[in-house]
Amino acid sequence: MTAKVKKSEPAKTALITGANKGIGFTIASQLAEKNYRVFLTARKARAGKEAAERIGGETSFIHLDVTDEASIKAAAKAFGAQHGSLDVLVNNAGIIVDGDDKVLQLRARQWEETMRTNALAPLLVAQAFLPYLKKSKRPRIVNISSGGGQLDGGADGWAPAYCISKTALNSVTTQLASALPKFAVNCVCPGWVRTDMGGSNARESVDDAARDLVWLIDEAPQKLSGSFLRHRKPIPW
Repeated sequence: MTAKVKKSEPAKTALITGANKGIGFTIASQLAEKNYRVFLTARKARAGKEAAERIGGETSFIHLDVTDEASIKAAAKAFGAQHGSLDVLVNNAGIIVDGDDKVLQLRARQWEETMRTNALAPLLVAQAFLPYLKKSKRPRIVNISSGGGQLDGGADGWAPAYCISKTALNSVTTQLASALPKFAVNCVCPGWVRTDMGGSNARESVDDAARDLVWLIDEAPQKLSGSFLRHRKPIPW
């Protein structure tokens, strides 16, 4: 009698924006170690391709400029040509523009560039990849936010355009959670992390921050949705 061969479950899929370095790259690396099929995106093609090659395995690069609607649509089409469904979307790409120092001196260009990258882009990317996420048994969207976006406790004046954009991103998250009741949609403050943005004096390592995010991506209850989290716990915003 021939023994039946148990089929292994197909690898879960994750797509991460702005993942050629920093937290995004580390999340991609840790997910690859968990046997995820990772799609790493970046605005700079060469940097993105090199990052995917460093991770290796089933990691693929897709070019994506989150500030360009045509690029977002092209990236979704490119993903669809390679894979039929998406389990996790991580909106990681974000910026602090030069001169984002004082709210009374903000210029329209600084405001528009920051809001488009940090708040509008995650919504547009989610819309573009929604058909693939809907094919997953446990679809998840994780938006990388910041404690600077908290309204709870008031503002301290630091990087006002960036902070306002993260407040908007938190609101985008709650709206998506409401519109997608079968999804787990959450925003996360990774903490003050030693990245190009956080600087060398930041308290937390990239590896530790990424592990908390990977927990939310891979292990957290599917019913956890519409929350703002730090260190795996919901926090007020």
